[in-house]
Amino acid sequence: MSGHQTFTRWFSDLRSSDVADVGGKNASLGELISALVPEGIRVPDGFATTAEAYREFVRQNDLEDNIRTRIADYHAGRQSLTSAAGDIRRRIREGIFPEEIASAIRDAYRELSARYGVNAADVAVRSSATAEDLPSASFAGQHESFLNISGEDALLHACRECYASMFSDRAISYRDAQGFDHLQVALSVGVQKMVRSDLAGAGVMFTLDTESGYPDVTVINASWGLGESVVKGLVTPDEIAVYVPFLDTPGRRPVISRELGSKLTRLMYSDSGDSPTKTVETTPEERATFVLSDDEAILLARWGQAIERHYGVEMDIEWARDGQDGKLYVVQARPETVASRRLTTSLKIYHLLGSGTVLAKGLAIGSAIATGQAQIIASADEIDRFRPGAILVTRQTDPDWVPIMKRATGIITNEGGRTSHSAIVSRELGVPAIVGTGNATDVLHDGQDITLSCVTGSRGEVLDGIIDFEVSEIDLATIERPRTKVMVNMANPATAFRWWKLPTSGIGLARMEFIISNSIKIHPMALVRFEELEDADAREKIARLTAGYEDKTEYFVDKLALGIARLAAPHYPQPVIVRLSDFKTNEYAGLIGGTAFEPVESNPMLGWRGASRYYDERYQEGFALECRALVRVREEIGFDNVAVMIPFCRTVAEADRVLREMARHGLERGRNGLDVYVMAEIPSNVILADEFGKRFDGFSIGSNDLTQLVLGVDRDSRDLEQLFDERNEAVKRMIRMLIPAAHAEGATVGICGEAPSNYPEFARFLVEAGIDSISLSPDRVLETLPILVDAERSVAAVT
Repeated sequence: MSGHQTFTRWFSDLRSSDVADVGGKNASLGELISALVPEGIRVPDGFATTAEAYREFVRQNDLEDNIRTRIADYHAGRQSLTSAAGDIRRRIREGIFPEEIASAIRDAYRELSARYGVNAADVAVRSSATAEDLPSASFAGQHESFLNISGEDALLHACRECYASMFSDRAISYRDAQGFDHLQVALSVGVQKMVRSDLAGAGVMFTLDTESGYPDVTVINASWGLGESVVKGLVTPDEIAVYVPFLDTPGRRPVISRELGSKLTRLMYSDSGDSPTKTVETTPEERATFVLSDDEAILLARWGQAIERHYGVEMDIEWARDGQDGKLYVVQARPETVASRRLTTSLKIYHLLGSGTVLAKGLAIGSAIATGQAQIIASADEIDRFRPGAILVTRQTDPDWVPIMKRATGIITNEGGRTSHSAIVSRELGVPAIVGTGNATDVLHDGQDITLSCVTGSRGEVLDGIIDFEVSEIDLATIERPRTKVMVNMANPATAFRWWKLPTSGIGLARMEFIISNSIKIHPMALVRFEELEDADAREKIARLTAGYEDKTEYFVDKLALGIARLAAPHYPQPVIVRLSDFKTNEYAGLIGGTAFEPVESNPMLGWRGASRYYDERYQEGFALECRALVRVREEIGFDNVAVMIPFCRTVAEADRVLREMARHGLERGRNGLDVYVMAEIPSNVILADEFGKRFDGFSIGSNDLTQLVLGVDRDSRDLEQLFDERNEAVKRMIRMLIPAAHAEGATVGICGEAPSNYPEFARFLVEAGIDSISLSPDRVLETLPILVDAERSVAAVT
């Protein structure tokens, strides 16, 4: 091959500095193989044609003048983009490879085949532009790739097709937008041994969260078959998130979320001569099964970190698992070009000012809101029909759709995951999108007024009608922080990464109920006693939800542990206080299978709730599942910053019983640094604060329940709402009693509620009373910080 060095080069001889010779994609592959294969990362072998081979092809076929003329005609308006691009591609396809170039490609291909012990290796043939995969331009999918190419003639044909793809409509438009000269950019072709992922699975991983820019997580998408299905957004893949700081800590298994994708189709090798690949439907078993095990996800995340360390930037990596040898491989790696460039000192916050009927849901891309008229477009051929400023609704997008996407206010697709073309381009354009809805083109119609909302975390919502919203941008570097600890209240794991930039001191209240009702959906006792359950409808729903779990109680533990872990991750090592379940009986009964295990109470607010359930034989086994999940979060996943809080604990004797029950299930106060808190929401918690303070590490004031029980006002009563006020002197006296009594026992006192945000004078009162921490909804933190700073100054001035 040395005689053909001008026209072909082995990946192993390339480095990242060779972009001008072989393009960004191939230079990166060479860097991967030379630097990271020795570290144990598997990368398939291959070679690249050079930029000189492309230029020589252009010269020998007299293409340069034609290209310049057609581009000039297009820019001058004498010829349409489609016509000019089509003329250039036709001329390229009619071109003939000079014998020296063709011979160099054949010889390299024969050598590659010999290295793998086959006559004609199956290879992936990918375009690699000399301006591609730069930190400022992703060129995502602008040029063509061809899979399962076998034989010398087929390889040469694919190389010519890659050259032609340099002048697709989308590639010309993209280079114009990026300011690249069309004849200064050359094309290298990468020829890489295929991984037989058509027999297994493949996907993409990012070494950060692409929606929030949160850097301490690796997000992996996976689907059955060849990876093009994921890259091009043809499927909605599985998504697994791995917490990076724990990757090298012995004994920790840092998978913090796992979402099953629909994975409706898989891309396979084809036996037909018409096409080297084919798309087939997946089986119900494949759709219900994760492509990757946790161990495989952790291994990929380790590889991702090694690659990121080597390149010094966040990375976008394609991986594949070979169905013949069962091994994982990295097949591409490039710098991530959008989220990693976002300013980390500012935070833009969108607020919906109303509500509407939810029409569709999917993965949220970005954290913004868009309003406008839906426009359903079935094909990129309809580009001229698209109205600028409309919200694009379609099955999926590919690079041909970019001109439409640039003119859209928002984008909604039926298929696709976070690493699909729709998601990548939407991020780059700064256009909010919801992908993988499954049914948007069916439930929406042309001209319909809709609101696209990506402000509720990882799940975006399409709402009926135009709903007003507001947006504010805060430079976090200018925010003055109070001495009082400010924490956040969290419930939805999907929103956890969104708020990682906030200047807070952890989570003061993590509500377990949200995870149970929205993710688990099943009453824990219905899982414990599934075989005894008489409700046929509930049994069918439980069987469907727990598919893949041999032990149905493991479904509850796994889902709850992952939800808590995702909440905890952005705050580690700061405290994350998880409140044990605090459903009322009517709310528990609303869970699947719940009616069989819940009494009917006339006043559930004051009934069998909180601590009284945990040691009761009617719920004891369900409580054990909550404890198992928390032990897993702390001791297996590794978030030992997670503390536990007991709600609605009426008596000291009850506190002792609950603490014993927790210890019986591995949650012993003080073990491995476990802190245990109690809600201060009942007058007895305050009156006996010295006794409760001996048993707990801290109190968290539940101002709603405390106000309700001090004033005797049902907090949900509209008739009495004028009497319900946390600022009432009786409530304030209770708080003044609690704080010094708790401090005398070495216990801290915090509050979780909106009163400090709603009432600046109440914030001042809490500071005056000596509160240790105030926990707020994330969207109220930035507006409350200056209130607390002013309150502290006022208190200091008086004292």
